[in-house]
Amino acid sequence: MYDLRTLRDNFDAIRKQLGLRGADVPWDEIRTLIEQRRTLTGQVEQLRHELKKGSEDIAKLKRENRPADASMAIMKAVGERIKTIEDDLRGVEETLTNLNLHIPNLPHPSVPPGTDSSHNIEARRWGVPPSFSAPPKTHWEIGEALGILDFDRAAKIAGARFVFLTGAGARLERALINYMLDLHTTQHGYREVVPPFLVNRSSMTATGQLPKFEEDLFRLRSEDFFLIPTAEVPVTNLHRDELLIENTLPLRYTAYTPCFRREAGSYGKDTRGLIRLHQFNKVELVSFCKPDQSYEELERLTTHAEAVLQALGLHYRVVTLCSGDLGFSAAKTYDIEIWLPSQNHFREISSCSNFEGFQARRASIRYKGIGGKKDAKIEYVHTLNGSGLAVGRTVMAILENYQQPDGRVTIPEVLRDYMGGMEQITSS
Repeated sequence: MYDLRTLRDNFDAIRKQLGLRGADVPWDEIRTLIEQRRTLTGQVEQLRHELKKGSEDIAKLKRENRPADASMAIMKAVGERIKTIEDDLRGVEETLTNLNLHIPNLPHPSVPPGTDSSHNIEARRWGVPPSFSAPPKTHWEIGEALGILDFDRAAKIAGARFVFLTGAGARLERALINYMLDLHTTQHGYREVVPPFLVNRSSMTATGQLPKFEEDLFRLRSEDFFLIPTAEVPVTNLHRDELLIENTLPLRYTAYTPCFRREAGSYGKDTRGLIRLHQFNKVELVSFCKPDQSYEELERLTTHAEAVLQALGLHYRVVTLCSGDLGFSAAKTYDIEIWLPSQNHFREISSCSNFEGFQARRASIRYKGIGGKKDAKIEYVHTLNGSGLAVGRTVMAILENYQQPDGRVTIPEVLRDYMGGMEQITSS
């Protein structure tokens, strides 16, 4: 979301910089509304000046015991005219604010140009892909053969794109959640929170899911609540409408939540397995910091998500998203992509983004100078978040990368204490 004065003064530059990223923004309507707002604001200011001058003249007439009825009638008409124009101005500003919510964030200058994922740039790789004596199986083949993934029964109960994890599969999911939370809280300095899994419309609007992406969300029928698509939403809103103090920043939080997504428009894509479910678990990392810290914080947060994969011994790469592949609210994003042997391809397991002040402006999250001094400058914080990690996709990666020729799956060493000492998953 943009400050209306910034949008007015930099309209053409913002439109040009967004390019195809802003292709569905009604720019002409916004420009017209900006001009209407400018005109109406000028009219109100002029009439208020006339009303102030007229009121002073009326007061002078009364002090001099001279007739003031005619002047009072004129000023009454001016006051009514002000009210009419102010009503028009409020309508224009409301419409303009709603349209402003549909304008994406500006990409950071370091973001590579491009129209889609083919223009993303690989930043680095870690590890090497495992080798197999026979063609590697898919994670759903492995999981179903071991009796730890059950898609058929989940489909009977809930529908397509749901899964039952059972036995060692359920325990592996829980082990990963606990390991990730322990790592991020004890070694990376995050404060753990357990947020609400239902949020209101204001919370979804603050982080940029609404109004543009309502069709992707699950909403309660009788009340205006939404199931969260990611812990980013409730955790970012933790400080909505608050004034933070500079010396408390950065604030870093981690949270485990289930996530719910309709995946509208993705039908036919990744219909098998754990990649694109309607319900999945995720451990999220969220940071609030000063603007001059945020790109250093982005690098830091990304390495924390990477640390999970390194501890698990999983081959991955980090890519910088191009401008055409950026999410709506992001100024810059790194995707971490895990190696899937069955596909001979990398697949996203985490996105780590800097939103700069875009979400903070929508959520009114600001900070004041050190010590809260009265003359200290008040600014919007920068917000960041990243998956640390998507748990189901981590299960998927473990099943595929640690599969054995006899069908068993080796458990990464760092998880074995969380698995009660179990070293391998065998058929149950």
